[in-house]
Amino acid sequence: MKVDESASVKKWHVIYTKSKWEKKVDGLLLKNGIESWCPVQKKERQWSDRKKIIEEPLFRSYVFVKISKSEHSKVLGIIGVVNFLYFEKKPAIIRDNEIEVIRKYLGLANTAIQVVNLTNLPPQTKVSINQGLFMGQKGEVIRSSKKTVFVQLQSINMMMIVEFKVEEVSLH
Repeated sequence: MKVDESASVKKWHVIYTKSKWEKKVDGLLLKNGIESWCPVQKKERQWSDRKKIIEEPLFRSYVFVKISKSEHSKVLGIIGVVNFLYFEKKPAIIRDNEIEVIRKYLGLANTAIQVVNLTNLPPQTKVSINQGLFMGQKGEVIRSSKKTVFVQLQSINMMMIVEFKVEEVSLH
């Protein structure tokens, strides 16, 4: 009898959560023994009487989970989880290196990532990053100014917007 080893291999997936439930769902997943990650970044918010630094989820209504196929139903049973994100009619799989790039970038001081949905933006010029954390990465410039390049994460149909100096980018 042949054992299906692919059923036990853990891969990163994206799940949809109820609106504003990202951090709650992440906590519930971890409490239930499921490896998850809700990337957050610090933002300053102004109230009428004070300013406050808050941690805001990077991807609205998304949480990453590293699971095997056999754990899919366990994830869907968590309160606040709506469904898996699908890409080409299959649950979207995020490469480990994409998760690590986001983690490293969020770990740098004074960094900010803006997330934009790709579905409304046409592809343009292919570039390579020559310096810094993203060195060796290739991407498509969706739009650029003197110092901004949009780096695409293709597997979730989203992109990170990262500011680069012009000399850090070259044509691919």
